[in-house]
Amino acid sequence: MEYRIYTDGAYNPALEQGAWVSILYSDGNRETIKGTEPKTTSNRMEMMAAIKGLERVPEGAGVTLFSDSQYLVNTMARGWKRQANLDLWQKLDSLVADRHVRWEWVQGHAGLKENEEANRLANELAGIAGQGAHQVEDNGRQRSPRGARMVDVGTKPETERESVARGRVVLSPATVEAIQQGRVPKGDVLTTAQVAGIMGAKQVPYILPLCHPIPLTEVQVRLDVNVEASAIEIEALARTTARTGVEMEALTAVAVASLTIYDMCKGIDNAIRIESVRLARKSGGKSGLVVMEQ
Repeated sequence: MEYRIYTDGAYNPALEQGAWVSILYSDGNRETIKGTEPKTTSNRMEMMAAIKGLERVPEGAGVTLFSDSQYLVNTMARGWKRQANLDLWQKLDSLVADRHVRWEWVQGHAGLKENEEANRLANELAGIAGQGAHQVEDNGRQRSPRGARMVDVGTKPETERESVARGRVVLSPATVEAIQQGRVPKGDVLTTAQVAGIMGAKQVPYILPLCHPIPLTEVQVRLDVNVEASAIEIEALARTTARTGVEMEALTAVAVASLTIYDMCKGIDNAIRIESVRLARKSGGKSGLVVMEQ
């Protein structure tokens, strides 16, 4: 007989109340095991949920345990270093030694109904209202139950993708004239900003923590002087063949080019404004062509 366990834990710092829930399925039967503990941590509650669920599984049986806690799953399955909760790790090791346990990490709030129910019950027991409440790690810092993670795009097909972003930098007429005439003390503003925008597009995965590194096949940054509006108009185009879009690269190119203009001109103009950084259009992937502006 194969057993399945869905677990979750929560801690409410306002009430100093923790809770754990373990939902066990076996041979068509279901059992919900739950409990509370004061002055604890969310990590301990995740571990307690696993312990209480495994205690219901007979020795020698096979079981798959589903949890949205990377702390729990990766410590047990991948040997992450144990620096706290050593009493509970010892208990888990003892239970695992007598059972055939497979650990499965699931993304929180991704639609797996059993884990969603475990999460809801644990939050209710801990006195947490809604999914936006925060949990506390062992180091005392708060985290959102949703956490932060890079989404899995491994099953998506590689397609040609393109994004165009735009923005503008508004300056004084005198500064615009200085840019045109090459009289800005820091040098050639437009060329420097163009190169900076291209470099910025290539640095996106290092700036934005949840963006996937993608192979850029082309990046163009164009800067036009708009004398009438006393501004520099910026447009960036980014292309790739990948499983995810290239919007952030185009937007970052515009943002970095804008900041470069600001940096190079701030010594002669104290009223510079960066405005309207936005996505103009994108193509490729499931959405196809999406045009926000021509």
